[in-house]
Amino acid sequence: MDPELEPFLPLFPPVDLTDPPTARKHLAELAAAIPAPDTMHMEIENRTVPADFDVPIRIYRPHAAHGAIIWLHGGGFVMGDLDTEHPRAGLLANGSGATVIAVDYRLAPENPFPAAHDDIYAVLNWTAEHAAELGIDPARIAIGGHSSGAGLAAAVALRARDQQGPPIRFQLLNQPGLDDRQQTWSQRNFTDTPFVTRDKVTQMWGHYLGSQPATPYAAPARATDLSGLPPAYIATAEFCPNRDEDIDYALRLLQAGVSVELHQWSGTFHGSQAILSAEVSQRQNAELAAALRRALAA
Repeated sequence: MDPELEPFLPLFPPVDLTDPPTARKHLAELAAAIPAPDTMHMEIENRTVPADFDVPIRIYRPHAAHGAIIWLHGGGFVMGDLDTEHPRAGLLANGSGATVIAVDYRLAPENPFPAAHDDIYAVLNWTAEHAAELGIDPARIAIGGHSSGAGLAAAVALRARDQQGPPIRFQLLNQPGLDDRQQTWSQRNFTDTPFVTRDKVTQMWGHYLGSQPATPYAAPARATDLSGLPPAYIATAEFCPNRDEDIDYALRLLQAGVSVELHQWSGTFHGSQAILSAEVSQRQNAELAAALRRALAA
């Protein structure tokens, strides 16, 4: 464990997802302790995307931004909202210079798959259709997220490919949850790691899938064909159950002819980037933003 992160471990107790309302409250408290981002040089606007179920979004628009990313919060498909993601979304917009469109997708278990997936796909379509109004180049729209949000991003990229949906320029996948089967070495051995444990992963997939079998649009690691997907940046944390499924997905993308940048951050755990004072977190956040900036450059 990185020595700068160790003192903060008591602030990241494992979350029990058997009680979703309490888990959401705890995540909100944790997010509220993160320093607010500098938003002086951007416009922030709350909008609602009309769909079968209207989807709230928050748009972070830096001055002179032309590219955009549809950004999806983490929280095990169960927790998180626009407010808990505000520190990360603002930081990403500042660092990348891209417009960040944060999505308040529906949460499980009240709304299992495909509710969140459908919400995000609706936002992708809306963003492409309203690119001129938003000041966005429609050829420079990326998708990404953290944890379960990154898994949702990968799944929506698969659907956009399969259904000839709006072109996605890039996938920015930070510690994604991709595989419900939990068969990798890290899933089997990291049973009690900080913040995310094997039991929590089991709970989150149970809430998200409900009684339905997993498909690639729910668990992207189940996809057999990864060709034709957008280039990706994938970041993993060393002490994270998701680590090996993320590395495997990156390798499979490469073998399918997709350009991938993969960074495994030693000494980190799932979500430790929220500890902004740590030098490794500063490097992680800066590189995530830089990868997006490079991908959306003209």
